[in-house]
Amino acid sequence: MTATEPVAAPAAASDISADAPQPAPGATPPRTPLIARAAAELVGSAALVAIVVGSGIQATKLTQDVALQLLANSTATVFGLGVLIALLGPVSGAHFNPAVTLAEWWTARRGGAGVTVRELAVYVPSQVVGAIAGAILADAMFGEPLVKWSTHDRSAGNLLLGEVVATAGLILLIFGLARTDRLRFAPVAVASYIGAAYWFTSSTSFANPAVTIGRAFTDTFAGIAPASVPAFVGMQLVGAIVGLALVAVIFMRGKSDTEQPAA
Repeated sequence: MTATEPVAAPAAASDISADAPQPAPGATPPRTPLIARAAAELVGSAALVAIVVGSGIQATKLTQDVALQLLANSTATVFGLGVLIALLGPVSGAHFNPAVTLAEWWTARRGGAGVTVRELAVYVPSQVVGAIAGAILADAMFGEPLVKWSTHDRSAGNLLLGEVVATAGLILLIFGLARTDRLRFAPVAVASYIGAAYWFTSSTSFANPAVTIGRAFTDTFAGIAPASVPAFVGMQLVGAIVGLALVAVIFMRGKSDTEQPAA
């Protein structure tokens, strides 16, 4: 309202609101500035890795039982990831994952909704930098060396297969929810899937190139040796391709009535 406009009576406020121009149903809302989305991706990725690494360190301090350590690590990740998606999803989409961002860019190229090349070039570095910062932050909180390359070798073939499965399932879930207009369930669905994949995949489901890079910077429970990172990232990208292929087949769009041949 400008200073030259009359002040409306309180009783008429609802009428003015009703008469104001409203966006058309299904119209794309104004997008958050790119710098805000980049900040959300950086902070979200940092927080996610801090949760994964920090809970892993805490678990090893509390028990020597590896099963309990993994349970503590996965439980913290489930709750933390769900909160981060719910909080930052409305800002950036809460990717926190280059595989998800690349998959969304690919669907946009094919005529779907998604990030542009410019946004891709901003999101991915933000995610990687955030992941590295999150690992360093977790180490700092627990008095560990701020940067110490992990010695946890994860180069076995069965672990690489686990990453393909974990990432394919994640992409199938996210883009399947999008295809069926149920992304509102993403905080619970994605967090639940990652929690389950901790246990049913041999690799404990990294399923995220940025997180994989970040976890190389800490020689703790959740770490991964730098030499194992390229193969893990490669298999995650393969998993993303498999996931998109599954989405295309399972959620294939049928022809509308107008596209059907006349009788």
